[in-house]
Amino acid sequence: MRLLLRFLRPHKKLVAITLLVVLLDNTGTLLVPTMLANMVNTGIATGDFNHIVQGGALMLGASMLASGGAITGTYLAARLASNVARDIRDAIYERSLAFSNSDFEHFGTGSMITRSLNDMNVVQQSIIATIQMVLPLPFLCIVGIFMACLIDWQMGMLLAAVTAVVMVIAVVTIVNAAPIFMRLQKLIDRMNVVLRESIIGVRVIRAFTKERHEERRLDEVFSDYASSAIKVNMMFAGVDAASFFLMNIAEVAVLWLGGNRVGAHAMEIASISAVLEYAMLILFYIMAAQMVALTLPRAKACLDRASEVIDLVPEIRDGTDAAGAVKGAAADARGNEAVAAFDHATFKFSDADEDTLHDLTFTCRRGQTTAIIGSTGSGKSTVAKLLLRFHDVTDGSVSFCGADVRAMTQESLRDRIAYVPQKAWLFSGTVASSLRFGNEGATEDEMRHALEVAQAGFVDELPDGLQARVAQGGTNFSGGQRQRLSIARALMKHADLYIFDDSFSALDFKTDAALRRALVDETRDAAVLIIAQRISTILHADQIVVLKDGVVVGLGAHEELMRDCAVYRAIADSQMKGGAGDDQR
Repeated sequence: MRLLLRFLRPHKKLVAITLLVVLLDNTGTLLVPTMLANMVNTGIATGDFNHIVQGGALMLGASMLASGGAITGTYLAARLASNVARDIRDAIYERSLAFSNSDFEHFGTGSMITRSLNDMNVVQQSIIATIQMVLPLPFLCIVGIFMACLIDWQMGMLLAAVTAVVMVIAVVTIVNAAPIFMRLQKLIDRMNVVLRESIIGVRVIRAFTKERHEERRLDEVFSDYASSAIKVNMMFAGVDAASFFLMNIAEVAVLWLGGNRVGAHAMEIASISAVLEYAMLILFYIMAAQMVALTLPRAKACLDRASEVIDLVPEIRDGTDAAGAVKGAAADARGNEAVAAFDHATFKFSDADEDTLHDLTFTCRRGQTTAIIGSTGSGKSTVAKLLLRFHDVTDGSVSFCGADVRAMTQESLRDRIAYVPQKAWLFSGTVASSLRFGNEGATEDEMRHALEVAQAGFVDELPDGLQARVAQGGTNFSGGQRQRLSIARALMKHADLYIFDDSFSALDFKTDAALRRALVDETRDAAVLIIAQRISTILHADQIVVLKDGVVVGLGAHEELMRDCAVYRAIADSQMKGGAGDDQR
């Protein structure tokens, strides 16, 4: 509830206006029965035409107040709920942007989608229903019973007794329903995860003829959700039947007691209809509020799940020394400035028993190319993630232009790094919009230049050129085309450090060589870090870092490593004839 109050606070004026309008709506609704009884008892019984006209006019005014209040209240409640749901979604997304990989994995992609979409829809609908059906209930019950007592105290007490019985049934039902709704949200999470896996991995499922296995797995998950949903619907049906039964019993009781009171000359006959109207109005709102209240435990569960994301303290937090990145950058004997440096850096995942990277020490200098090579699982990509602060070192330090990356803000650090990820991912839109992801103000000439350097000339052959459509993930392009577009996107950014994380793996040798030649001039004033599997890609790097099980086992140029590093020599021998080879230039 604290989370809801936190996001309602910025809309306190809208909350106040909405509640006032809903109060006016219910005030008009409560006035109509008394006005009708008064008009019948006094005007019609005595034949006073003026009283009938005045009573009718007042009833018309009260009805218009109720109708106008209902329409306006519905609009304001919907607007308030939409604004609150939007703000919570924004907060969830904004917080997720600050998460490290391990933070995000704590929730999972399927759960994050559910929390942002389905959960917030539940909260949004619950806010609307609560404002319209639950919040007016105390006012309606108190005022309705009070006005019934003004007509006849015995009728008022009867109404109070019926109201109390229905309220007890409602509370018992809500208490029993809460755990089921909590379980429903977890089952929705599970359905999202399994369904997402099945859709994304459909080709793998077909390739291994596992369609029946996946059908059974999906059926199991859907059946668990269906059984819980059936229990909830049965509970709703029981509540619905009990409520209508009690409403009918209350109607009979009011007519029976009212007839006796009229016979005893304790009240007018028309007043029976007023009391009956109050009874039906109160019981209808109790029934509606009961239905809404059954969903409130689910809404609370959704808010708690949103709170888990928003209140989670990210593993990676901003430093304050944004300007520190330009201070104290050391240079080597040739005057090449140190852009990125690892100083005895060690990293271990929170759930791991051993270090992923251990005692890394090397420097990436401006105007030079540093390459990292090693077997699968040696920690190559983790090096890039440490530079980008997707993870923080557990020992030692990583510095950027002379400043510890932990002392910098993440925005100031990443603003000076261009990154091509291992998995080439493109956002849906056009080729131009994908390139402008690296530079929002890029001109067409700048985009064409980046495409030329990235050897992505195929864009000019597309019917729409730069305006050609890009599907989600870039799936309408081949793997090599996606990689080249990802490289072009990174080149749109004028950075101090360019990181290519196995970004040439889908390219043929000729394109690879042409791209590396073009990159030399394009990145002349920056440091370049290439993470690769192929020796030919890194053959002419200024320095090559050889990793084995997270430890640097070799550091130097190709010729040095071929002479002094057995691990590098083994990799080279497996890829090149005689341990040397043409760089495919």
